[in-house]
Amino acid sequence: MTASLIDTITPSFLSGQWISPAEDVRAKEVLDASTGEVVARVSAEGLDIAGAIDYARTVGQANLRELTIHQRAGIIKQLAAHLNDHKEELYELAAKAGATGRDNGVDVDGGITTMFVFSSKARRELPNSTVIIDGNTEILSRDGSFLGTHVYTTMTGAAVQINAFNFPVWGMLEKFAPAFIAGMPSVVKPATPTGYITQACVRIMLESGLLPEGSLQLISGSAHDLLDHLDYRDHVAFTGSARTAATLRSHDAVRLRGLRFTAEADSLNAAILGADVTPETPEFDIYVKAVFNEVTAKAGQKCTAVRRAIVPAPLVDAVAEALAQRLNEKVTAGDPRAEGTTMGPLVSTEQARDVAEATQKLIDAGGRVITGGAATDGAFFQPTVLVFDDADTDAVHSVEAFGPVVSVIGYTDTADAVRLAARGEGSLVASVITHDNEIAGEIGRGIAVHHGRLHFLDRDDARTSTGHGSPLPHLVHGGPGRAGGGEELGGVRAIKHYMQRTALQGTPNHLTAITGQWYRGADVNRVTRAEVTAGTAEHPFRKDGTSLRIGDQFASDPREVTIEEILDFAETTGDKFYAHVDEEAAQANPFFPARVAHGYLLVSWAAGLFVSPEPGPVLANYGLENLRFVKPVTYGDTVRIELTAKRITPRVTDNYAEVCWDAALFNQDDELVATYDVLTMNEQVSETYVNWGK
Repeated sequence: MTASLIDTITPSFLSGQWISPAEDVRAKEVLDASTGEVVARVSAEGLDIAGAIDYARTVGQANLRELTIHQRAGIIKQLAAHLNDHKEELYELAAKAGATGRDNGVDVDGGITTMFVFSSKARRELPNSTVIIDGNTEILSRDGSFLGTHVYTTMTGAAVQINAFNFPVWGMLEKFAPAFIAGMPSVVKPATPTGYITQACVRIMLESGLLPEGSLQLISGSAHDLLDHLDYRDHVAFTGSARTAATLRSHDAVRLRGLRFTAEADSLNAAILGADVTPETPEFDIYVKAVFNEVTAKAGQKCTAVRRAIVPAPLVDAVAEALAQRLNEKVTAGDPRAEGTTMGPLVSTEQARDVAEATQKLIDAGGRVITGGAATDGAFFQPTVLVFDDADTDAVHSVEAFGPVVSVIGYTDTADAVRLAARGEGSLVASVITHDNEIAGEIGRGIAVHHGRLHFLDRDDARTSTGHGSPLPHLVHGGPGRAGGGEELGGVRAIKHYMQRTALQGTPNHLTAITGQWYRGADVNRVTRAEVTAGTAEHPFRKDGTSLRIGDQFASDPREVTIEEILDFAETTGDKFYAHVDEEAAQANPFFPARVAHGYLLVSWAAGLFVSPEPGPVLANYGLENLRFVKPVTYGDTVRIELTAKRITPRVTDNYAEVCWDAALFNQDDELVATYDVLTMNEQVSETYVNWGK
């Protein structure tokens, strides 16, 4: 594509429509990283940023609040499938920015996979409502009339995502997916060098027809006044340089207006080779391959890339030479569209100049060039291995060449390796390659506080590991200090980043009304066994997921405990713990008045007391949670149970609801003897059921 074929400026999508600045404005030309041809023109001049933020806070918020967490997660799954069907277009565009097929697997495919994972985890681990309960209930009064708990609710502003150039697809999707599931509309601001790829991804998503209006907007080009329009209702997630992150943190919106700001910044990540490793052990080759992958993936333009190879001092030369040999043998740099290319160029000639300048600083500080060390044509830069005789050279731990450059340094002992890793002053990730568990433990405990993620590798997991530089949606991505101090990803933690945590205090009825979960002491719709037998009331187990309501309760008749049943259970199961079978030993224990019933016998009796045995609507019991035995039960006592519908989670894509029942087992004195949650799957015949908390 030539400059004459670039007819329009890359559009933005704001306030429900595609917008391009006038053609006569000054626009930044973006060039093909391999050929130097113009591929895009970018400008944000004249865009109504304030209007876009208002649109997100009003239209976007209103439409997302109509959906539950599970419904939003379902849309994310459908979007991921839609992107998967159209990813070839993104591959073609990414090649213009220097991305190889391997790089697209990390960026495009990685972003789509991240969406699938977030959707799945949200539907499995979070309620089908708009309120998330956080942690256990705190009983704040002796009689249980005053309780406390924590909840997450959706923030009322916009989720602004400022992304780096190196991951134009994954970088957006890994932020957009959790924000969307949390209920926050996103305003995406990609980096200019690859923003045209992000724009295409946004267009594909909008063309799916799946997105509620106002839930996703795009700013193409620089938007210097973006933070001027934000306040405590909003959230900014930034990925980029530590210097830019510091500038944004100093903005009045953050300092004075309470804007939430999180950053994921570049860092001097390390790969540490354990002192147990020699060139003859498998871990040596594993280490070299791991560093090689990080030097060459995305041409080293990854915030997680290994910048410091920290190895035992006697192995510095061996590691450097093995790494240089592998780079020289395996790397064919060139246009990603050319057959045989294994590493593309840097994203731009400007980036190549920046990497060359940083590399020269490292060389001037004492770095010996083992291979590479200079730019070639245009945006191409040679994979470079430097060796430093002085591991404490300041530049090694402060200068980052954001390209295919790694510095090899030596340590004296494991404690010294920990010290050198910490000199990075906060990193996203470190890899530790060792087959010695004691060394792994010492390094792990020593450097965890300085890192957001630790990746341990040896012969046992080398084939299954996803790699040093592969952030996973299940786990936190971020890091302290220089790495930005923020967190992204991390499963449902990422969703909660876009929500407000609030402490609730009040009666059980207050908390039930707000959260949609029944709390012990709140109002109930109580039925007894006698009423069910007489046909004057319906057993809660006879209600499907549509008609069952929070607070529906079944109260059983009492059952007397006999010594014969206790001994029979001991004999049948083989559980002959002395407290169940030896009267003298049981009475000698201060916890037991006499021989006592097994806890699991009590749970079994409880099931017999509350169950309605006919088929359906309860389809299956799939477990117990939070089981506690509070008071011993001996022969001559009686037990009864109160079973209450505590939480109902209708499945959006399945014809059943997951029901959590509060089970409270009492003795003849109305003392609580056992408490737990029973989990069942119930038929759900209506698709219109709306859970509490919406």
